[in-house]
Amino acid sequence: MAEGGKYLNMKYWELLKEENEAVAERHELAMERIGHMKEEATVGEPYRAFFERTVQFIELIEESFRKQMDGALAAMSQEEAAEFNRTLYADILPGAYEKSFANPDYAAKELGEDYGPWLSFLYTEIRSAIVYAYESRLVDVTVLEELFIEVYNLFEGGTPEVAELREPLYYFVSDYCDVMLTYRVRETLDPSLDFAKSIIMDSDLTDLRYLYRFGEYISDSELKIAAFLNSLPEETVRKMADTYTEGIRKGFVASGRSYKSKKTVQIRYHIGFERMIRMAVENFRKLGLEPVISRAAVGTVNRAAARTNGYHGTPANRQYDYDHRYDNAIYMDKAFKERKLSVLKVAYEECRTLAKAYAGPAVLETFGEEGFTPENKKEAFALSEKQEKLLLSYSNESMQIADAYVPGMETSFTIIAFPLPEIGDNFEKIFEETIRINTLDYELYRDIQQCIIDALDQADHVMVYGMGENRTKLKVALRRLKNPAKETNFENCVADVNIPVGEVFTSPVLSGTEGTLFVGSVYIGDFQFKDLYMEFKDGRVADYGCANFEDEKEGRALVKQIIMKNHDSLPMGEFAIGTNTTAYEVAQRYQILDKFPILIAEKTGPHFAVGDTCYSWMEDCPMFNPDGKEIVAKENEISVRRNEDPCAAYFSCHTDITIPYSELDRIEAVHEDGTKTAIIAGGRFVLPGTEKLNEPLDSLNN
Repeated sequence: MAEGGKYLNMKYWELLKEENEAVAERHELAMERIGHMKEEATVGEPYRAFFERTVQFIELIEESFRKQMDGALAAMSQEEAAEFNRTLYADILPGAYEKSFANPDYAAKELGEDYGPWLSFLYTEIRSAIVYAYESRLVDVTVLEELFIEVYNLFEGGTPEVAELREPLYYFVSDYCDVMLTYRVRETLDPSLDFAKSIIMDSDLTDLRYLYRFGEYISDSELKIAAFLNSLPEETVRKMADTYTEGIRKGFVASGRSYKSKKTVQIRYHIGFERMIRMAVENFRKLGLEPVISRAAVGTVNRAAARTNGYHGTPANRQYDYDHRYDNAIYMDKAFKERKLSVLKVAYEECRTLAKAYAGPAVLETFGEEGFTPENKKEAFALSEKQEKLLLSYSNESMQIADAYVPGMETSFTIIAFPLPEIGDNFEKIFEETIRINTLDYELYRDIQQCIIDALDQADHVMVYGMGENRTKLKVALRRLKNPAKETNFENCVADVNIPVGEVFTSPVLSGTEGTLFVGSVYIGDFQFKDLYMEFKDGRVADYGCANFEDEKEGRALVKQIIMKNHDSLPMGEFAIGTNTTAYEVAQRYQILDKFPILIAEKTGPHFAVGDTCYSWMEDCPMFNPDGKEIVAKENEISVRRNEDPCAAYFSCHTDITIPYSELDRIEAVHEDGTKTAIIAGGRFVLPGTEKLNEPLDSLNN
């Protein structure tokens, strides 16, 4: 085994070598036992088919591990690597998934409604061993194999009670939480865990075989985007990388803090962008920041519904991910919540020095995928109301632990987005336009946006009205400024951390904020919402729904999961006016407005966020606009409780919803005496000093 280390990055290998050797004997015994299962007839039908198929998959994992260790993975031709990659993910790909035990619906039909979903959970957890094998993490592979043996033993000679089956699955998660969660914390902070970084920095990126070395599912999208980036001029890719990495530095400058004491930055991105990411690594190193590049979480302990926190590829099957989004229903109880919190605190304590050196995340998002309409399956696990509350409580308390070791006031971030080939035949033109959007003249927008802020700062509240079938009618209450000469309610967003340029935003006063928010079509995460609506009373969501399903209850459930993050109600944490009419014009010209990520879409009209404010955990950090005025609207009536009861002050979510210009009638700043100043009327900017924003809109009519 030690010999095999020469085929991996040596620093990375040395970190794993000792623990791999410590578990080698257990692993050998586990595989010996699993090998004997093929010759036995001790498990009856229908369960025997499940165990036989899972044994075959585990043998495929073992083959992956051996090929990694002896260098065979790196030596494969591109055709061989593609075939092996598809073999690993074959049974969850659309089509095959209908007869996969990873599908809780199929598992329930074949194995019974009582046992099928539990065994589907087991199979799904074992599938996570693909990436463990590629990363040579033998401990993680071994404990999954031992769990499989334990469950197999239960079915020998008869059928166990459901409670007997639940027990090893529950205690697997609980017992190994300290291993899985501790490693997760470390891999997001420790630059020496450089499995992915070594692939990015040491590979010949013109040889697309490198894509298959990550262990993620590689679709045509990853191949096409990597090939496309290889075709771009050096200066173009450099411009993309420079814009991306400058965001972190500008974020520190904008808040008046120094990053000189920081040593690391986390890069999160979509596989295929390695040429740009390599340049970003070089840029960060020049700033004295060593990048950490960790994979998006795969095991149930570290996964979170609708969140991708790390590098990743195109999902092999989004329905598969959706079906297993609430697998934590198997084990989420008060005892597990408390255990996970205690493990998290110990993990951060062990990584205290690494945490202190962390500067923040640099995120590269992608867009262009086809909309996903999920199927809700009764066989899939779902959280009970009690479990939802436990999960929300864990989310809040875990944020407090993380903030104690990585204070938000001491970090920055940056986020940027680019299209994927799935966006259509105009991909290359849209990509070129996206680069233009991401690098617009920030000084021009700074000055225009200041005109809008000056008008809004004189208002008591703002009224927003939809156009045509859009029934938006919202009153947004604003804080009264004590010293207008030195204070402002709105931040002038000029593409420092939040790329591209193009918005002014504030944290509304909740009392008096009320009305209806409506959007005909909007993408949030992987989901396209149709006729999304939210009703607000005193700044809190009082009702919501969408038209994605015939059954209104299913639409409401989707909104609750994806937007409300399972909260019964959320406050309006942000009100903003997007000014990036250039992005809007591009979207209309290529008919891709419904495919823009929220990062760009929020700049193409007014938007509203439900959840925490933009300044959560950073309310006490002074923030100033380019004109020198201090931004004072950073909290609301809920977040002000943070010093007394953080769990009551924060919701651990912030979800933006944008009304596009095409659905917008007018935005008015309403003064205390009832007089009004129009910012937008008839979908056009009418405030003096903002006329230039109409030029891209005018071009749509020419």
